[in-house]
Amino acid sequence: MGISLDGLVSGLDTTALVKALMDVQAIPRTLLQNKMTDKGVIISNLQSLNASVQDLATKAKAAAAPDAMARFTTTSSASGVTVTAGADAQPVSAEIVVDAVATRHSVVSAAYTTWPDDPPVLTLQNSAGERLEITAASSSLSDIARAITTSGFGVTAQAVAAGTDGAGTPQYRLQLTASESGTAGAFDVHRGGIADVDAGTAIDLAAEPGAATSTTGADAQIRLWAGTAAEQVVTSASGTFTELFTGVDVTVTAVSADPVTIGVTADAAEQAKAHGEFIDQIAKILGNIDRGSTATVPDGAGETTTLGVFTGDSTVRSLRGALANAVQYPVDGVSPSEIGVSIDRYGVLTFDDDRFTKALADDPAKVAAVFSGIATRVQDVAETYSDKYDGLLTARITGQQNEVDALGDQIERWDVRLAQRKATLERTYAQLEVQLSRMQSQSSYLSSQLAALAPVQKDS
Repeated sequence: MGISLDGLVSGLDTTALVKALMDVQAIPRTLLQNKMTDKGVIISNLQSLNASVQDLATKAKAAAAPDAMARFTTTSSASGVTVTAGADAQPVSAEIVVDAVATRHSVVSAAYTTWPDDPPVLTLQNSAGERLEITAASSSLSDIARAITTSGFGVTAQAVAAGTDGAGTPQYRLQLTASESGTAGAFDVHRGGIADVDAGTAIDLAAEPGAATSTTGADAQIRLWAGTAAEQVVTSASGTFTELFTGVDVTVTAVSADPVTIGVTADAAEQAKAHGEFIDQIAKILGNIDRGSTATVPDGAGETTTLGVFTGDSTVRSLRGALANAVQYPVDGVSPSEIGVSIDRYGVLTFDDDRFTKALADDPAKVAAVFSGIATRVQDVAETYSDKYDGLLTARITGQQNEVDALGDQIERWDVRLAQRKATLERTYAQLEVQLSRMQSQSSYLSSQLAALAPVQKDS
């Protein structure tokens, strides 16, 4: 809290006087603060630009891969068959017959009021012949289900309410289901330990009266070229036939006795859109750099020119030039303008959908090669400038931040000096008031003494 120093004797507004003097003293500190604020704005814009370039590097790396920008339309004549095309897919048309879908093995026990064995010991055996003996914490079917599920053997279990017995006691069934579908997920479950299973005394849970194997684990099965000499059966444990054709996955969820027609065709419109979005991302970065590098010229007298946040920044200017060159320079002698990518005389990057679509129809391989070359060069530029360790933009941001830190240190030292100066001024004016008060007291005393001497001088 400040101390009021308004002059009781001098009549001076010492608070205002000290403030005015401190305002003058603080001018260097204010200039440093303004400079630090300006640096903060520059850093913020550089960080935003760096983030955009880092994202571009990631997109460019993906776009540079062979056929990465290919787009396809998939078709299926049955709702139970789904077709998915990857980046490396090739156009295809085929017929398949779905003989079976993938199922998970599932067993339901008989109804129990309580587990018939104490302690409750079960043995699980998978399709590979591997066994696991499990002992539950209690005869509660919930505890038994929990022990099976947490065993990590690839089987989950639940206790399911199954009404009541003749005495009205609640009953429960144990439902066990394989974690994975297909024949590989099939399992057996016995009441008893492994030794009991080997001895033949263990009870097959699914064979008890009232129990059942509700679903037998099976693989999905389809036939290609059905009814011909080339007929081929293909199976899948999951129901998804990965790479059934190059870059094409097929998933079946329903049996179909009649052939299902599936197809994959190149989608020129989607390809143009994907390529255009990539070019637009580069154009946006170039546009942001241009706007940040433009100075605002005053319209009238007395106004000042305002510089852009990137004006005079050689690193940003170099980035702009490198990105533009990466996009506009020929790839193996082919100009990017031939596939619709061009930069006009004002430095504006554009993408021509119609020209790209025509080039794609005329020579898809040429378009892919040119665009892959562009993406590779853009990736190199983007990584050179935005790498989080030694990127040029990263270094520029670090340098600016170091300057801000140095300015902050200077401002802190100025704060100490100004505080000391203010305290000195306050003491000086406080002492002035004291001295003026003393002088005023002395003046009053002398005046009273002179007044007392005046009559004596008159009588003489």
